Amino acid sequence: MRIIELFQKAHDTALTESEIAEVNDYLHGLERTLGIRYEAIGPDRVVAALEVTDAHRQPVGLVHGGVYASLVESAGSTAAFVFTGKLVVGVHNSTDFISAVKNGVIRAEVTPVQQGSRTQLWDVACTEGDRLVARGTLRTMVQH
Repeated sequence: MRIIELFQKAHDTALTESEIAEVNDYLHGLERTLGIRYEAIGPDRVVAALEVTDAHRQPVGLVHGGVYASLVESAGSTAAFVFTGKLVVGVHNSTDFISAVKNGVIRAEVTPVQQGSRTQLWDVACTEGDRLVARGTLRTMVQH
């Protein structure tokens, strides 16, 4: 599968714009439903983003907390795949909601905390503009 090849390539070098476009075209399931798009995928940096729409808002007009948790899970899992070169699954996601968002683009940037051969821990900062709006930690595990 081409997506696997791209993530394995990203272990050594950042993907080009056209390769990231390929990844974004491949996305399906919840990532596609939420409109998550990757902006950077490489050995030292993974950034994913989504533009807030009505579909992301709860009844009072704020972005639903599940959107942040899903963004943390998607971006963190991508970083784990890039690091390990193998399929991974999320085994624990803890996301704190810091500041409400009604509109804009939410970006998730992933930072490694612990990178083991079997499990990894990732810190994911979600921002809207210059504001930190959510922060999550994701524990991933290599799938055998």
